[in-house]
Amino acid sequence: MINWKFGGYGVTPVVIAIDIGGTGMKCALVDRQHAILHSERHATGADRGPSAVVQTILAVAAGLAETARAAGLEPIAVGLAAPGVIDEANGVAVWSANVGFRDVPLRDLVSAHVGLPAALGHDVRAGGLAEARLGAGRGLARVWFVPIGTGIAAAYVVNGRTDPGAHGASGEIGHVVVRPDGPACGCGARGCVEAIASASAVGRRYAERTGVTATARDVVERAKTGEPEAIAVWDETIDALADGLRIGITLHDPDTIIIGGGLAEAGAALLDPLTAAVRGRLTFQTMPSVVRAALGDEAGCLGAALLGLAAASNSEDLA
Repeated sequence: MINWKFGGYGVTPVVIAIDIGGTGMKCALVDRQHAILHSERHATGADRGPSAVVQTILAVAAGLAETARAAGLEPIAVGLAAPGVIDEANGVAVWSANVGFRDVPLRDLVSAHVGLPAALGHDVRAGGLAEARLGAGRGLARVWFVPIGTGIAAAYVVNGRTDPGAHGASGEIGHVVVRPDGPACGCGARGCVEAIASASAVGRRYAERTGVTATARDVVERAKTGEPEAIAVWDETIDALADGLRIGITLHDPDTIIIGGGLAEAGAALLDPLTAAVRGRLTFQTMPSVVRAALGDEAGCLGAALLGLAAASNSEDLA
């Protein structure tokens, strides 16, 4: 899919932004004012193996550079956001179950291929950066971004900056154990927040109770109609999320928690009971506001653009 949002701009500097997902890549040309001037989506093709995915990324980056120049735009850098464990300082995709990366020097590969400075960041931290600077957390000093989709992770943004941790694995709130005797998690532990409250877990637990296949959205809609099994699954989901968020609040003391990802599409059906459940668990902690993400599925791509803009700025400083 290709979408154009400009015409006749002349020579405008833009960054190439690529948000790499397990099934698809969201790609854009973004100017210094953070406007998306052109967007594309491509299949990741993870089933072809990590080497093929890297070749696709290189081809997409080069294609976007050509598209920019053909439109009178000047590509100045590339920003990349990827899932898994990311060594942001060295630009290496250390590990990603969804894409198959193992110690891939993605930043340098892309930079060499397109002849532009590049930056590589974690997809959730990139999305959190965008929400904090440009979205629901704009103007706030301390924002905790928690996207809830197939998995659950988080990014804590302080004064517009994220911290990847010592090994590139900070923010894994989805793998905090809240039910020690709970269901097995993909990480190897039991009772993690993600194993109970991710969108995929909601559908799975409902199917286990009823024998009926359903998505998380289906469960929410059925809970609204008063179906007992759907209500039970949804209540368990809210409880597990609230326990996880309480831990995060105790550790981080954020101004605001921004809930994103597919489960945030539930809107008030999620945010209202979740806010009440979190508030009821706090003692000395100050209750932050809990809001829905503002940027939707563009957050990761805009975050990648912010990384690219920083890389371009660093390159200019060194010139």
